[in-house]
Amino acid sequence: MTFAPVIVSLPIADRATSHRFYRDGLGLETVGELADDGLPEPLQFVVNDGLRLMLIPTGGFGWVIGGHEVAARGQSECVLSLSVASPSDADAIVDRARAAGADVVTEPAAQPWGYVGAFADPDGHLWMVHAEPTS
Repeated sequence: MTFAPVIVSLPIADRATSHRFYRDGLGLETVGELADDGLPEPLQFVVNDGLRLMLIPTGGFGWVIGGHEVAARGQSECVLSLSVASPSDADAIVDRARAAGADVVTEPAAQPWGYVGAFADPDGHLWMVHAEPTS
């Protein structure tokens, strides 16, 4: 059995703010029919052929998670990672995300496991950008 695309759903506070961030900050393209606010509903972005990101207003997120609680802002249960080809690509993505309103939590730098930077989107979801170490 295969699952494609896999859809990662994140709770958000504001559709327009999140749409601008993911469009302008990460350069992701939306898919779907437009709703009355001019944005696709559901608000989905294509990450690659096998992965989509769906952003759900916090109230609607509750319909899916039932009695579970959404993590409070600043508390993360996962880190979403983007692999890129080079340190300069990682720098460019972090800079673009910063310009779109991201809070850079770790400036891009060489680490033992690669070249890595991390940022939080407008709702506090953590993203890591990773390039393989250079020899």
